[in-house]
Amino acid sequence: MTYLIRTAAPVHQQQVLALLPALSDFNVPEYRNPDHTWQGDAKLLKNFFAGTAPKTYALVAIDENSVVLGVAAYTMREELLSGEPSAHLEVLAVSGESRRQGIGQALIDATESAAKSRGAGSITLHVFSNNTRARGLYRATGYDEELLRCYKPL
Repeated sequence: MTYLIRTAAPVHQQQVLALLPALSDFNVPEYRNPDHTWQGDAKLLKNFFAGTAPKTYALVAIDENSVVLGVAAYTMREELLSGEPSAHLEVLAVSGESRRQGIGQALIDATESAAKSRGAGSITLHVFSNNTRARGLYRATGYDEELLRCYKPL
């Protein structure tokens, strides 16, 4: 599959937002609403496309017909423990039919490079513990599962 990675532009917004429900394409814990796994990301990306998220950046993988195959978005912020310049991977979504073709890996690589060029010395992300597909990709890409976030509904 041939594709290019480029900075997301307003022309990509509709296609990018259409990819986000794929973020709940795993066994979401029963006490969670699957839509909540991506609705905050949709809001963040709408702000990015509107130009009102100044520390957030987005990249898309597009095919030769300008169809968006995947998206990655990150925000520049301080690293949680050290306070050093860092980035946080907010979104990584690849269309179902485009998965397992290296697009997720390419978007991660491009995101890391772009964040580093903006001064980030590290990058973080959040992933559900039972999202085994995503966790496998992140481990294969060199991410360390450093912290564990605990949650209990009351």
